[in-house]
Amino acid sequence: MHSRLLAALLILSLGGCSNGAAGDGTAGGGTAGTANAAAGGTATVAGTLPLTIHSANGKHVFTVEAAKTEAEQARGLMFRTDLKPEGGMLFWPYPADGGAPREASFWMSNTPSPLDIIYIRADRTIARIAENTVPFSEAPIPSGEPVAAVLEIMGGRSGELGIAEGDRVEWAGR
Repeated sequence: MHSRLLAALLILSLGGCSNGAAGDGTAGGGTAGTANAAAGGTATVAGTLPLTIHSANGKHVFTVEAAKTEAEQARGLMFRTDLKPEGGMLFWPYPADGGAPREASFWMSNTPSPLDIIYIRADRTIARIAENTVPFSEAPIPSGEPVAAVLEIMGGRSGELGIAEGDRVEWAGR
Protein backbone atom coordinates (compact mmCIF):
# COMPACT_ATOMS: atom_id res chain seq x y z
CA MET A 1 0.00 0.00 0.00
CA HIS A 2 2.79 2.42 0.93
CA SER A 3 4.58 1.83 -2.40
CA ARG A 4 1.35 2.48 -4.33
CA LEU A 5 0.84 5.76 -2.48
CA LEU A 6 4.44 6.79 -3.13
CA ALA A 7 4.09 5.88 -6.82
CA ALA A 8 0.85 7.88 -7.08
CA LEU A 9 2.47 10.92 -5.45
CA LEU A 10 5.44 10.63 -7.79
CA ILE A 11 3.17 10.47 -10.83
CA LEU A 12 1.24 13.51 -9.62
CA SER A 13 4.44 15.49 -9.01
CA LEU A 14 5.86 14.60 -12.43
CA GLY A 15 2.70 15.87 -14.06
CA GLY A 16 2.71 19.02 -11.96
CA CYS A 17 3.34 21.52 -14.73
CA SER A 18 2.45 22.05 -18.32
CA ASN A 19 2.48 24.55 -21.11
CA GLY A 20 -1.28 24.38 -21.29
CA ALA A 21 -3.99 24.84 -18.74
CA ALA A 22 -3.47 23.26 -15.35
CA GLY A 23 -3.93 19.54 -15.54
CA ASP A 24 -4.22 19.31 -19.35
CA GLY A 25 -1.36 16.80 -19.49
CA THR A 26 0.68 18.53 -22.20
CA ALA A 27 4.45 18.43 -21.89
CA GLY A 28 6.76 21.40 -21.89
CA GLY A 29 8.25 24.32 -20.01
CA GLY A 30 7.41 25.51 -16.57
CA THR A 31 8.14 24.47 -13.07
CA ALA A 32 7.85 20.72 -12.52
CA GLY A 33 9.55 17.95 -10.53
CA THR A 34 11.63 14.80 -10.76
CA ALA A 35 11.86 11.65 -8.72
CA ASN A 36 14.94 13.08 -7.01
CA ALA A 37 13.12 16.28 -6.09
CA ALA A 38 10.01 14.37 -5.00
CA ALA A 39 12.22 12.34 -2.70
CA GLY A 40 13.44 15.55 -1.09
CA GLY A 41 16.59 16.04 -3.14
CA THR A 42 17.56 19.24 -4.92
CA ALA A 43 16.72 19.39 -8.61
CA THR A 44 19.55 21.08 -10.47
CA VAL A 45 20.26 21.82 -14.09
CA ALA A 46 23.71 21.33 -15.56
CA GLY A 47 25.42 24.53 -16.59
CA THR A 48 24.99 28.19 -15.86
CA LEU A 49 25.45 31.27 -17.99
CA PRO A 50 25.63 35.01 -17.44
CA LEU A 51 22.52 36.97 -18.38
CA THR A 52 22.17 40.75 -18.43
CA ILE A 53 18.98 42.81 -18.41
CA HIS A 54 19.39 46.37 -19.66
CA SER A 55 16.79 48.57 -17.98
CA ALA A 56 16.23 52.31 -17.71
CA ASN A 57 18.32 52.42 -14.51
CA GLY A 58 21.25 50.33 -15.72
CA LYS A 59 22.47 46.77 -16.22
CA HIS A 60 21.38 43.90 -13.99
CA VAL A 61 23.59 40.82 -14.20
CA PHE A 62 22.38 37.35 -13.22
CA THR A 63 23.99 33.91 -13.28
CA VAL A 64 21.25 31.59 -14.45
CA GLU A 65 20.84 27.89 -14.91
CA ALA A 66 20.21 26.87 -18.50
CA ALA A 67 17.11 24.73 -19.07
CA LYS A 68 17.49 23.72 -22.71
CA THR A 69 15.94 20.28 -23.01
CA GLU A 70 12.30 19.35 -22.62
CA ALA A 71 13.16 17.39 -19.46
CA GLU A 72 15.08 20.32 -17.93
CA GLN A 73 12.27 22.71 -18.79
CA ALA A 74 9.66 20.36 -17.33
CA ARG A 75 11.70 20.12 -14.10
CA GLY A 76 12.21 23.88 -13.84
CA LEU A 77 12.50 25.23 -10.29
CA MET A 78 10.00 22.84 -8.75
CA PHE A 79 10.78 21.97 -5.11
CA ARG A 80 13.66 24.48 -5.09
CA THR A 81 14.31 26.80 -2.16
CA ASP A 82 17.92 27.67 -2.97
CA LEU A 83 17.43 30.47 -5.52
CA LYS A 84 19.82 33.38 -5.00
CA PRO A 85 18.95 37.07 -5.59
CA GLU A 86 21.21 37.19 -8.66
CA GLY A 87 20.32 33.67 -9.81
CA GLY A 88 17.55 32.20 -11.87
CA MET A 89 16.67 29.80 -14.65
CA LEU A 90 16.52 30.53 -18.37
CA PHE A 91 14.24 28.36 -20.49
CA TRP A 92 15.96 28.70 -23.87
CA PRO A 93 15.37 27.81 -26.56
CA TYR A 94 11.66 27.95 -25.90
CA PRO A 95 10.09 25.71 -26.88
CA ALA A 96 12.84 23.21 -26.17
CA ASP A 97 12.57 21.64 -29.64
CA GLY A 98 13.76 24.94 -31.09
CA GLY A 99 10.53 25.59 -32.97
CA ALA A 100 9.10 29.01 -33.70
CA PRO A 101 8.24 31.21 -30.71
CA ARG A 102 4.87 30.39 -29.21
CA GLU A 103 2.63 31.50 -26.40
CA ALA A 104 3.68 30.05 -23.06
CA SER A 105 1.75 29.33 -19.91
CA PHE A 106 3.60 28.43 -16.72
CA TRP A 107 2.23 27.56 -13.30
CA MET A 108 3.62 27.17 -9.80
CA SER A 109 2.54 23.65 -8.88
CA ASN A 110 5.02 22.25 -6.33
CA THR A 111 7.12 25.41 -6.45
CA PRO A 112 7.62 26.63 -2.85
CA SER A 113 9.08 30.09 -3.51
CA PRO A 114 7.48 33.05 -5.28
CA LEU A 115 9.06 33.81 -8.64
CA ASP A 116 9.08 36.59 -11.19
CA ILE A 117 8.41 34.93 -14.54
CA ILE A 118 9.81 37.03 -17.38
CA TYR A 119 8.60 36.20 -20.88
CA ILE A 120 11.11 37.16 -23.59
CA ARG A 121 10.36 37.79 -27.29
CA ALA A 122 12.54 36.49 -30.15
CA ASP A 123 14.17 39.96 -30.39
CA ARG A 124 15.18 39.51 -26.72
CA THR A 125 12.96 42.22 -25.30
CA ILE A 126 10.70 41.54 -22.33
CA ALA A 127 7.11 40.90 -23.38
CA ARG A 128 5.59 40.39 -19.93
CA ILE A 129 6.62 40.06 -16.30
CA ALA A 130 4.47 38.04 -13.90
CA GLU A 131 5.73 39.31 -10.53
CA ASN A 132 5.67 37.41 -7.25
CA THR A 133 3.80 34.40 -8.56
CA VAL A 134 1.93 32.47 -5.89
CA PRO A 135 3.79 29.38 -4.59
CA PHE A 136 2.06 26.05 -5.25
CA SER A 137 -0.65 27.68 -7.40
CA GLU A 138 -1.97 25.76 -10.38
CA ALA A 139 -3.41 28.90 -12.00
CA PRO A 140 -2.00 29.38 -15.50
CA ILE A 141 0.39 32.33 -15.95
CA PRO A 142 0.25 33.15 -19.69
CA SER A 143 2.84 35.03 -21.72
CA GLY A 144 0.15 36.88 -23.68
CA GLU A 145 2.10 36.61 -26.93
CA PRO A 146 4.60 34.26 -28.61
CA VAL A 147 7.94 34.10 -26.80
CA ALA A 148 11.34 32.56 -27.52
CA ALA A 149 12.63 32.35 -23.93
CA VAL A 150 11.40 32.51 -20.36
CA LEU A 151 13.41 33.67 -17.35
CA GLU A 152 12.50 32.82 -13.77
CA ILE A 153 14.09 34.86 -10.98
CA MET A 154 13.43 35.32 -7.28
CA GLY A 155 10.00 36.82 -6.65
CA GLY A 156 10.02 40.60 -6.34
CA ARG A 157 13.45 41.13 -7.92
CA SER A 158 12.03 42.72 -11.09
CA GLY A 159 10.33 45.45 -9.08
CA GLU A 160 13.34 45.93 -6.78
CA LEU A 161 15.67 46.39 -9.74
CA GLY A 162 13.31 48.41 -11.93
CA ILE A 163 13.14 45.75 -14.65
CA ALA A 164 10.21 46.43 -16.98
CA GLU A 165 8.47 45.22 -20.10
CA GLY A 166 10.42 46.31 -23.17
CA ASP A 167 13.82 45.99 -21.44
CA ARG A 168 16.48 44.12 -23.42
CA VAL A 169 17.86 40.78 -22.22
CA GLU A 170 21.14 39.32 -23.43
CA TRP A 171 22.95 36.04 -22.91
CA ALA A 172 25.51 34.00 -24.86
CA GLY A 173 24.23 32.07 -27.83
CA ARG A 174 21.68 32.78 -30.50
